[in-house]
Amino acid sequence: MSRPVALVTGASRGLGAALAEALAATHHVVAVARTVGALEELDDRIQATGGAATLAPMDITNRDAMAQLCRSIHDRWGGLALWAHTAVEAGPLTPADHLAAKDWARAVEVNVSAMGHLVPFIAPLLGTEGTALFFEDSHAPGTKFFGHYGSTKAAQIALARSWAAERAELGPRIHVVQPQPMPTATRARFYPGEDRDGLAQPSDEARRLLSGIV
Repeated sequence: MSRPVALVTGASRGLGAALAEALAATHHVVAVARTVGALEELDDRIQATGGAATLAPMDITNRDAMAQLCRSIHDRWGGLALWAHTAVEAGPLTPADHLAAKDWARAVEVNVSAMGHLVPFIAPLLGTEGTALFFEDSHAPGTKFFGHYGSTKAAQIALARSWAAERAELGPRIHVVQPQPMPTATRARFYPGEDRDGLAQPSDEARRLLSGIV
């Protein structure tokens, strides 16, 4: 295969899907998400523009499944040029003293614990020349009622920044970028009834965030 390979975790919708479509112009995309139907729709759009994708319908919190996927990537392509991590759990808005145990556990599992195996599994595939992208949401941490999402998202980004500092002179290149507000399903959960006309489109944000990186 002549094209470099890009892995997008959380590729079924929103920014993840937009990144997968944008990357498909120059990369073979490995798209990971839990929703099979949404992945198939993404694949149709990528094929319609002449690109190609490998669909991996799985949960990033399943350590064994992710280990097998990374092994398959190594065996088939030898490594990755890029990893974009957009998978996120948006816990319900609630006061901090009303956190439900199951919602808290899921937010920690997806937004934090999964990083504990994703980074060690994917780093060798990136080598010293690859690139990893993480997406900050600077508004959420410390904002009232955002306890589930804000605190776990902040922990995820803290780990990404530590990794970036550790590898600054050695590679791979690790970038933490800030997307503009977009009319995604995640945002709709946090801001129901919001006027979405002025929000940035995921396709535009994908191109902007990738500019200068890819």
